Amino acid sequence: MKRVIAISAAFVLTCASLASAQPSMTKPLADVARAEEARRQGVKKPAKVITNKDLRPDISKGSPGVTTISPVTDSTTPANATPGAPAGAATPASAAQDQAAWGNRMKEARDKLTRSQLFADSLQTRINSLTTDFVNRDDPAQRAKIETDRQTALAELEKVKKDIVDQTKAITTIQDEARRAGVPAGWVR
Repeated sequence: MKRVIAISAAFVLTCASLASAQPSMTKPLADVARAEEARRQGVKKPAKVITNKDLRPDISKGSPGVTTISPVTDSTTPANATPGAPAGAATPASAAQDQAAWGNRMKEARDKLTRSQLFADSLQTRINSLTTDFVNRDDPAQRAKIETDRQTALAELEKVKKDIVDQTKAITTIQDEARRAGVPAGWVR
């Protein structure tokens, strides 16, 4: 018991001496703040801030490669035509309109396809619901009505699936027409 008391007393004295030495080893917070203020005033030039304007453009995102075209003078080329463009090619103003036209055409075709797909999904959900109702009914009159509704929904679903196939073909046709017309791929994406 005497040993435990002696060890405990020694431990308490050691901790007390370390605790009293601790404040003398650290600086007061006010001194640290003054030193940091002096260091900041000594910094002459702030660090450089990099913005998007400082960065070079990323050429890996499909920008067209550099091509050299030798200008050909032709008396049939209109004065307002783009240099290097084939005869009969659109001017820059009409090219922007063409881009908008191709984009609108693709957007309309994709919107039709999306609407048809959503309608097909909702019809399938209705068919599943009617099938479940049909199985759970005991009354023959109710079952007959549900089966009629289900057959109508199935017929409509077949029509919508045919429309989806036709609209997918239409999108492919538009893309092929654009490729043959020399339209940039980004216009029809």
